[in-house]
Amino acid sequence: MTPPEKSRPLELAVGSRWALLGLLAVIALAGWLFFHHQEKQTVRIGILHALTGPMAVSEKPMVEAELLAIEEINATGGVLGMPVEAIVADTESNPEVAAVRVEKLLVQDQVSTVIGCWTSACRKTVKPIIERNNSLLIYPMAYEGLETSPNIIYMGAAPNQQVLPAVNWAFENLGKRFFLIGSDYVWPHSVNAIVTDQIKALGGESVGEMYMPFGGLDASEAVRQIQAAKPDVILSTVVGDSNAPFYKALREAGISAEKTPVISFSIAETETKAIPHADLRGHYVAFGYFQTIDRLENHAFIDRFRARYGHDRLISDFVETAYFSTIFWHLGVERAESTEPTEVGQGILGLSYDAPEGIVTVDASTRHAWRAFNMGKIDADGSIQIVWSAEHPIRPIPYPSSRSAPEWNVFLEGLYNTWGQQWVNRPPRAQNPGARP
Repeated sequence: MTPPEKSRPLELAVGSRWALLGLLAVIALAGWLFFHHQEKQTVRIGILHALTGPMAVSEKPMVEAELLAIEEINATGGVLGMPVEAIVADTESNPEVAAVRVEKLLVQDQVSTVIGCWTSACRKTVKPIIERNNSLLIYPMAYEGLETSPNIIYMGAAPNQQVLPAVNWAFENLGKRFFLIGSDYVWPHSVNAIVTDQIKALGGESVGEMYMPFGGLDASEAVRQIQAAKPDVILSTVVGDSNAPFYKALREAGISAEKTPVISFSIAETETKAIPHADLRGHYVAFGYFQTIDRLENHAFIDRFRARYGHDRLISDFVETAYFSTIFWHLGVERAESTEPTEVGQGILGLSYDAPEGIVTVDASTRHAWRAFNMGKIDADGSIQIVWSAEHPIRPIPYPSSRSAPEWNVFLEGLYNTWGQQWVNRPPRAQNPGARP
């Protein structure tokens, strides 16, 4: 009989093998848990803009600015020690597509916040989806006001920060007879209602109001009406690809900036690059930011943007606002010590940031930003020179005092219902399958 002690090496070998297998299993499980934990700890943020369609000319650079901000945030350690991952969704310049894409961002991609939209039709269409999911939208665009939401931070200018100062300046410097031209959706209609009230209060005259189909490329009727009305000033809320044919038609009709200047609330440096300078020379634009602002913070921002995207790139108000909107999200996360949308939104309120244009502060009572204001004039080379600036950032007033908030809400409901419960006017005679708003 074999002595018992001689069987122990085999028993030990078998036991060691099982121990080794167990150890390997523990290591594999630990590795899986580690990488799974790391994947879960990536913070996702949604970027919702038009990469195609008539608004892409304005919105693509905004996406670049938002991605630049995220790269810079990650380069300094991310948020709360976690890297930020951007999920970019194309609205195709269509509010209905934007609604589908934002639902996917929130439910499937599980982003913590959405930054985006350009048109108010886009914002108003995604707003109930953002609210239903109790998420957060940071909106980086000047707009018509007439809205507040506990789920939106409004970083762009309200009417009293862009449109009304421009009308006052024009009344004092350019003339008292105004023609209002815009694209046919909620923002231009609302802005023009606000402007009409202001012109009446100043003692001026609104001599005409006309709307081009969204994405429309035929400006002949608009120019015909402008010629007939003989205004001193044209106030434009024409957006996207429609601007190039509009300015071209004006020049070809002999409507010069010297005699009848346009003040645009929708084109800036980015858009001027896509329009012949001969069509733009001498016309005006009104924004919180222009590339020519002489601040160290602005020069540094321009250098970083150009180093990333090309040394010939132009920076506009839309680009600057998209950039600092993303920075405000980062600051809100760090202040709240959370990526939960409600807490981040609350964390942003009252914060200030030294942006390229100057100090921007988010007003806690309105959820809108205090913004600078500048009047700019387009030079022969397409650059924009500042001709007048407000001395200090302007406090946001979302609802102009010319009408009560309930009256403005009735006005908006009228547009929405008249247009078949949508925020864009698409009468059958003006439909254009190639230009989806």
